[in-house]
Amino acid sequence: MGENNTIRGQSRNSIVTGNKNEVINGINNAIVTGTSGEATADNSTVLGGNNPTDALGKRQSIRVMFGKQTTGAATVASNLNNTAASYFEIPDNTILYFHASCLAVRVGGTSVSGAVGDYWSAIERGVAINKSGTLSIQRERDVIKTSGTTSGWVASAAVSGTTFRVNVRGANNMTLEWACDVKFTQIKTGVAL
Repeated sequence: MGENNTIRGQSRNSIVTGNKNEVINGINNAIVTGTSGEATADNSTVLGGNNPTDALGKRQSIRVMFGKQTTGAATVASNLNNTAASYFEIPDNTILYFHASCLAVRVGGTSVSGAVGDYWSAIERGVAINKSGTLSIQRERDVIKTSGTTSGWVASAAVSGTTFRVNVRGANNMTLEWACDVKFTQIKTGVAL
């Protein structure tokens, strides 16, 4: 609905309302509203906060989910939509404020420490910036609430190559399910940073 909206090829099941919004090629199940919003990730919600003369995706809010199951104490990258090797791409010369609400719950494992149902929650937030192809990040974390044996459990935002991800770490012999709801506030500058 609206005017001048575009859904590129190989995209399915998206809802687009407003003006001059776009779902890029191959993106599914996105919701885009507002003006000049650009959906670049499956299962994302995008609010374009631009006037009709602004460049596509210049100012927007993006919401995505990361997920992972861990069974050990190694730090691993969680995945966008819990899809293997899927992360959030940060365009060149773009800055993002991120706010990640992260939750982990123990669902199994042989460790005698703790029990199924133990949980850990935190807020991870900060800024990631892509300066002409070089990413950097500044971040902080606040643990919100925990219950049971959660020693060593952690989620931390990171960048690698041109992607943003949330790394997670559990504990040996504990099966944990992780979910991180991430909201980005984006400015795509259009100039070399």
